[in-house]
Amino acid sequence: MSARPVSRPARPVRLEPAASDEILRLSRRDSEIGRGHHNTNHVWKVTPSLAPLLCLEPGAKVVVRVRKADVLPVVVRTFIDEGAILRSLREVQPSAPQCLAEGRGFVIHSYVEGRPLSDHSENHKPVDSLHIEAVVNRLTETNRVKAQALPPLPSGWPRADDSQEFWRLVTGLAEWGIRRPHWAEFGRLLTELGVPADALIRLRERVPALRSRPFGLVHGDLHRENLIVSEGADTPLACIDWELATYGDPLYDLSTHLVRMRYPSHQWDEVIEAWATAALERIGPAAVEGLAEDLPHYIAFERAQSVFPDVMRAAHDLGSSSDERSLNEATASVRRALEAAEEPLQLASVRSTSEIEQILFRWWAGRPLAPAGRRTTRVRKIDWQPDRRLPERPEFPHTAVPFALAAEGATPAHRFIEGTAHRNSVMWPAEFPAPVVMRRASAKADRRERRHLEEWAVLRAIERSGARVAAPTVLALGSSYGGEPFVIHTYAGEPDLDLPPRHPVDGLLPREMDALVDQLCELARVDHRRLDPAADERDFFALLCAELVRLVRELPENSLRMAVLLGLPEADRLGEILADRRVTRRAPALLHGDLHPWNLVRRDDDLLLTLIDWERALVGDPLYDLARHLYLTRAAPETRMRMFSRWASKLDPAYTRDHLRDYDVYHGLEFVRSAYVDLDRQVTGAGRAAPNVQRALALDSYQSTLGAALRVLGLSARPRALA
Repeated sequence: MSARPVSRPARPVRLEPAASDEILRLSRRDSEIGRGHHNTNHVWKVTPSLAPLLCLEPGAKVVVRVRKADVLPVVVRTFIDEGAILRSLREVQPSAPQCLAEGRGFVIHSYVEGRPLSDHSENHKPVDSLHIEAVVNRLTETNRVKAQALPPLPSGWPRADDSQEFWRLVTGLAEWGIRRPHWAEFGRLLTELGVPADALIRLRERVPALRSRPFGLVHGDLHRENLIVSEGADTPLACIDWELATYGDPLYDLSTHLVRMRYPSHQWDEVIEAWATAALERIGPAAVEGLAEDLPHYIAFERAQSVFPDVMRAAHDLGSSSDERSLNEATASVRRALEAAEEPLQLASVRSTSEIEQILFRWWAGRPLAPAGRRTTRVRKIDWQPDRRLPERPEFPHTAVPFALAAEGATPAHRFIEGTAHRNSVMWPAEFPAPVVMRRASAKADRRERRHLEEWAVLRAIERSGARVAAPTVLALGSSYGGEPFVIHTYAGEPDLDLPPRHPVDGLLPREMDALVDQLCELARVDHRRLDPAADERDFFALLCAELVRLVRELPENSLRMAVLLGLPEADRLGEILADRRVTRRAPALLHGDLHPWNLVRRDDDLLLTLIDWERALVGDPLYDLARHLYLTRAAPETRMRMFSRWASKLDPAYTRDHLRDYDVYHGLEFVRSAYVDLDRQVTGAGRAAPNVQRALALDSYQSTLGAALRVLGLSARPRALA
């Protein structure tokens, strides 16, 4: 039986410090029955000396709920006083515990006899029908408690039947009460996991047209550990842990229960139908208005918002160690949260288990062992394996790499940049005089277009050549936890790392056009034979055409089907059309291969621009590099003529002959490539976060690209809209 007070007080007893200390000391020696996110619960038999204080018989069982000192505050509480909530339930749920006393850092609740429902059926296992019936009875009974019986609600709370405003409220509380307060600490981690900062805001903006339902008290956290099964009792199921209770739409309580209870999928309909029957009986027809239409919105929100506390807790609980077991548990928890949130938050994808583990390890490794001083921070020793192809650099010795690896995990979200091929972390390692960039291959890398050269080798070749080309310097090359490769570059942005790099997104200034042409000409001085020994014998234009045909052949089925519907040819037909195109053979040189505005960074010396992101570098016709840049920037005719004139005057004729005639061929080929690549990104979502991709994927921009590509190929547009 449950222990009940001899003479129940109207309010909990406030214990004096001496009594509080004694109860804490004695209760901690008794059995621990639960360790939740916020409290540790101990079952304690009341001693004869303290029984009168609690109005209990000596030996009666109570639950001493001790507040954890290191709890991560990732929940939003409507009511501070859980005891007041329990008092409001006395009439509708007498089986709920009562708050008997309050001490320093703990409360004492009456003991509910029984075992958690999780002891009877584990998560994802079926719950028997009798328990389901009891659960929905508790849910609907709870909703009968109205605002008049509760502590005052926060100001601005929605009126008692405005479900739409309640939706706005709970989605806003998740953003401003959970996500934002912890973004400085966990933002980098969530961003690298693929959860953007504005995910909840975008969800909130998709406000559904909810039907109105009568508000009442909702538990908000009714899972198997919070349901106590009492064999032989008049009420076989009691609800405990009311800390997250709130006041609002009854469907919100049903949705949180369905998600957190982890029913097997085949039981959801049974639970929803049982709840609807109980709600009709206990609350009335208004409670089930719009049930079928509105419940999915609340379920989606619950799955979406849970990714933030679940990921934060998993990372936080790694604590001071990252042993294999802890990392495995945290990785599994994070993956479950991401999978649940993938659809409602419209995440691009869910990282693999190994990627999640590596990301968690990096975040953990970036936590300082001691507070940062003015110049140094104690960091964990992080093992890494150098790649011997890159000699150790005196200005960045191998002993500096662990500092960079530690700084990587501590990089704030706004200095973590994911492009189409790499994840970049901009940081300033301890004991190094300048900021650096840690580059790792992106799990979501756009692999449609093949990479020809290794970026680090290209940058080393540029450096060794002495050419006046402003490009990053490779400082270190190796692999870290889990064998994941990395490369460390010098940073081309502002000295103030909180300022974004200055990209010429609105176009190059005349002096910058000249500076870019000069650097492209300087690339001819780089020894390309060490990078690509066969380049001098290769037909570069034929290679470009063959690569484009391969790209089309390897498109996903849905992308290729859409391309054909829009009038673009399949791979074999495209190859036949391109076989008739020719350009003059010119001397090869090293090419950047992807000079869009976000791969150019303004600088303050006479070079004016730094060329970054060389992962698509290749050896070939220098005309192609200039033609592709002019295509990617959609340069005006006067810009094109200025750059071509300077380019032709500075290079040897072996690199430039017939360039004005062949420019149109390269320019047309880029329209064709973009028609396929941009359409594939529209269909699959690949690489859409990159700013250059966002510009290309604007619908009016794509329609123009498609029309130009069809004209280049001599084909007619089909009257079909892009879906």
